[in-house]
Amino acid sequence: MAITFNLSPDIESRLVENGHDPNQAAKEAALVELYRREKISHGELAQALGLSRYETDAVLKRHGVTEDLITPQELDAQVTGLQRLLGQ
Repeated sequence: MAITFNLSPDIESRLVENGHDPNQAAKEAALVELYRREKISHGELAQALGLSRYETDAVLKRHGVTEDLITPQELDAQVTGLQRLLGQ
């Protein structure tokens, strides 16, 4: 599905000057907002953006969505649990 809208030349030039592709920036912002509103899952967000779980976490952090991100302590606990399951 394609969504089209017009940006003012000023906004477009600021995005480009800051190294952003206006189309990608708009797509990312819209998808992150859908995630923030719990309309799509983390996995759906990652798939739509073509990113891994960790790359998607970085996108969410960049957009100020941090409440659902895994903490370093949670990651350590997951690694420890997996190591136990694998007998390491």
